[in-house]
Amino acid sequence: MTDSDERAGVPAALRAVGLEVRDDPGTRAMYATDASLYRIPPLAVVRPRHVDDVARALDTARAFGVGITARGAGTSIAGNAIGRGIVLDFSRHLGRVLEIDADTRTAVVEPGTVHAVLQRAALPLGLRFGPDPSSHSRCTVGGMIGNNACGNRALGYGRTSDNVVAMTHLLASGETLRTGYDAAGAPVVDGPARLLADLRAAAGRHLAAARTEFDTFGRQLSGYAAAHLLPERFDLGRALVGSEGTLGLLTQATVRLVKDPGHRVVVAIGFADIVRAGEAAPAVVAFGPTACEGMDQRLVDVLRGRRGDTAVPPLPRGAAWLFVEVAGDDHAEVLDRAGALAAAGLGTQARIVTDPAEQARLWRIREDGAGLAGRAPSGRPAWPGLEDAAVPPQRLGAYLARFDELVAAYGLTCAPYGHFGDGCMHVRLDFPFDRPDGLRVLREFLTAAAGLVAEFGGSISGEHGDGRARGELLARMYSADAIRLFGEVKHAFDPDNRLNPGVLTDPDPFDADVRMAGVTYRRDLAFAYPHDGGDLAEAVHRCTGVGRCRADTRTGGGVMCPSYLATREEKDSTRGRARVLQDVVRGDLDWRAPDVHDALDLCLACKGCASDCPTGIDMAMYKAEALHQKYRRRGRLRPGYRLGLRPRSHYTLGWLPRWARLAGRAPRLANTLPTLPVLGRLGLFLAGVDRRRTVPAFAPTPFRRWWAAQHVGEPEVAAGPGAGIPVMVFVDTFSDHFTPSAARAVVRVLRAAGYQPRIPSAGACCGLTWITTGQLDTARRVLGRTVAELAAGARAGIPIVGIEPSCTAVLRADAVELLGRTDHAEDARLVAAATRTVAELLTATPAWAPPDLTGTTVIAQPHCHHHAVLGWAADRALLERAGAQVTTLNGCCGLAGNFGVEIGHHEVSVSVAGQHLLPGLDAAPGAVVLADGFSCRTQIADLRGRRALHLAELLSPDPSPDPVPTPALAADRAAGGRRPCRGLPGVGEGLVQGVVGGESGSGAPMVGGGAEAEP
Repeated sequence: MTDSDERAGVPAALRAVGLEVRDDPGTRAMYATDASLYRIPPLAVVRPRHVDDVARALDTARAFGVGITARGAGTSIAGNAIGRGIVLDFSRHLGRVLEIDADTRTAVVEPGTVHAVLQRAALPLGLRFGPDPSSHSRCTVGGMIGNNACGNRALGYGRTSDNVVAMTHLLASGETLRTGYDAAGAPVVDGPARLLADLRAAAGRHLAAARTEFDTFGRQLSGYAAAHLLPERFDLGRALVGSEGTLGLLTQATVRLVKDPGHRVVVAIGFADIVRAGEAAPAVVAFGPTACEGMDQRLVDVLRGRRGDTAVPPLPRGAAWLFVEVAGDDHAEVLDRAGALAAAGLGTQARIVTDPAEQARLWRIREDGAGLAGRAPSGRPAWPGLEDAAVPPQRLGAYLARFDELVAAYGLTCAPYGHFGDGCMHVRLDFPFDRPDGLRVLREFLTAAAGLVAEFGGSISGEHGDGRARGELLARMYSADAIRLFGEVKHAFDPDNRLNPGVLTDPDPFDADVRMAGVTYRRDLAFAYPHDGGDLAEAVHRCTGVGRCRADTRTGGGVMCPSYLATREEKDSTRGRARVLQDVVRGDLDWRAPDVHDALDLCLACKGCASDCPTGIDMAMYKAEALHQKYRRRGRLRPGYRLGLRPRSHYTLGWLPRWARLAGRAPRLANTLPTLPVLGRLGLFLAGVDRRRTVPAFAPTPFRRWWAAQHVGEPEVAAGPGAGIPVMVFVDTFSDHFTPSAARAVVRVLRAAGYQPRIPSAGACCGLTWITTGQLDTARRVLGRTVAELAAGARAGIPIVGIEPSCTAVLRADAVELLGRTDHAEDARLVAAATRTVAELLTATPAWAPPDLTGTTVIAQPHCHHHAVLGWAADRALLERAGAQVTTLNGCCGLAGNFGVEIGHHEVSVSVAGQHLLPGLDAAPGAVVLADGFSCRTQIADLRGRRALHLAELLSPDPSPDPVPTPALAADRAAGGRRPCRGLPGVGEGLVQGVVGGESGSGAPMVGGGAEAEP
């Protein structure tokens, strides 16, 4: 039997001892990389449920002679959470806070405990875990211990190693090692005597290196913490922190908690450039801040370019900034200290920020740095490498100047930022991996950059660990004697090199296994991907792996990623899906592979990632492309191909504009047929719709029929400077056929504001339902005709106003992507620039004033596409100007059009609604519910029996609104033959009429325009 054959038996052996094992191609693709450059598929992924599972996995690794790698959130930027053997995912089951002791200010946690979960448990006691990396919303405490993470507030709270009280590790031998401190604070250790003797002997052989080459400044974290093995300060616990899972497998930790300060103030200081900001950092630290973070204008420009000027709060004058946090329990003292800092004249201008919400916006920019920096100032993809080097803080300014020179010499660009108070700089660079010499440039640059760090007495890693990215470079920083000491420490713990092999000692080459090198995919694509050079491989590699899609939006806000929060499965995260698609463009997976289907199946296509992920990834678009590629030409009989049809829902919900136009000719008949007990159930099954959903009720009088009957003779309002200005109201299928009251309200509001509404021809359709079901050839034809018509008015300066957010978002964004390679590309750009939401147009009309909504309490559920593509800021500002008291809900409603109604998705749809929507509704039973999206309004009526209004309906109530389902009606329908929804929390005995989502698999209206479109 060959070595390869033996390794193939590892997954079966793991299952045989009762472990939860995943070794399918999709899982191996997801766990093949973290947030680093590298791709190394594992043999198997084990998700331990308790410590015994870890021991059994370790026994199997020893028996088969394979490596074993610990993984938390998988956000390692250095490649220290991937391996060729067994990967242990601690985040799935071992993530509990076991105990918090307020008296001793300590917490006992499992290694997979998410930092934010620990903070939520500690904050009610007035405590917090001090270190807070930018990935705090999803990183695990075990991962922080592995890297000795620091974070923004290390100036105030220290590194992770300063905050660990006790640890339990499993050693490579299977023995247990416990470290901690006695009552007097002296280090104690309980472990194999042989190990302790070997470590002391190794330190004794290399005393000079251990005493002189380590702990020279606070952020010297590269290599092992060998200074803690010296006889005069032997502290094995501190030596283990930062060892990146190469010396033991952490199974439990006790961490120190600190008192959360009562008051925080941020001082933003502007500088002429990043070098001057670095030079000023030591002077800032003299004021005793808890954080001193540097930010370059190049990074801020990336954010502005992606999300607009409103994404960046007001900043002091300058081209670089320091964000400085001053904290304490005495409010007056904190303000005095902040004022003294602002008045110290350290930069061009300073601004004191006391509002917590605005402080959060500033910190959000800094925390999103790793994702924002994924696009270099050149517009090209940017990658990690030497991305967290640190130098003594007093030398930071000079180092930044030299580093910029080195970057320019290699023809690269970057946008530096980082923990300037500690001397740590983060950066990503646009290495030319699309060129044949890309790996050579990587090797030459990183070697030269490591030499520059060493010249300044710095550390090639300041907090992310060395991993695969920098292990080979340690010899540029340390003497040969120190490198030998590392090897002897590793051998004492792990003589057979089973724990995270290839990292730190005997490292893999840093230019091996680079996941993006030489990978392109440009053939037969439906979308143009103009921001990615027309390359799908570049688009899906926008995912840097920072894992923001795994964050809990219930505390952090935003939309991404609702399916992951519902299942807690990596495959249901944006990152997991991107990893699978990366294997597709590499040629390792086929579009039709079950793993690709499984990864994309629960994607709601909400587009939350397009705005919430700092990398700008758009999984909704990639899902549509994947469906297009999977089913294109499948209906033809060809050698080697079977006759394959799309899912039934693609022909029903995907073609909804056509069916709605037909049903609109006889709406009463269309509404009666689904209520028939046998025929209704059969119809739902044939349509691919879950029986717990109901078909939508078609309006007796569609909007276009109402418009044709009355609009010509209706008096126009001529008020204000905007009187008589024409505006094109884009009438989507949903607004036309299902709830025309929203469309009528838009017309009333616009006329009252002095506009003359027009509507496009009956042939105008945004094609959204075809887009979201991946029928992109049809969508392109339908949308091409629509933008050609709308562009004529756009050229004349006529604005286009959408009613349904998802259709509006297609005109604003998707049309440019889908038509980018066609003759309609220029039309699409013109239409995108002219497209407005109702709130955007009204707030830009100087003489218009909203009605007085003082005393009105509003619960607002922004549509996902409204949030992600259009932006909801104008709506919020309008409502506040009207005097309404507004609570804005985060997250997706969960219906997402054809997603929530399709067979197999109902439970996840309801679970997503339970994340934000249902708790928000239940907390305000008497509030007005505002939801512009059809799917949002439908889900609200379906699960809570409440009427939700479109913004225009709130501003101008309809004297004859559409009928609204009530809980009583829902019960009547259930009793009349509809299958009730049972066994789901928060759902009544029956479902309310009117639920075929307004969104087609994506928070997108299932209906694109009021016309019949030939598929």
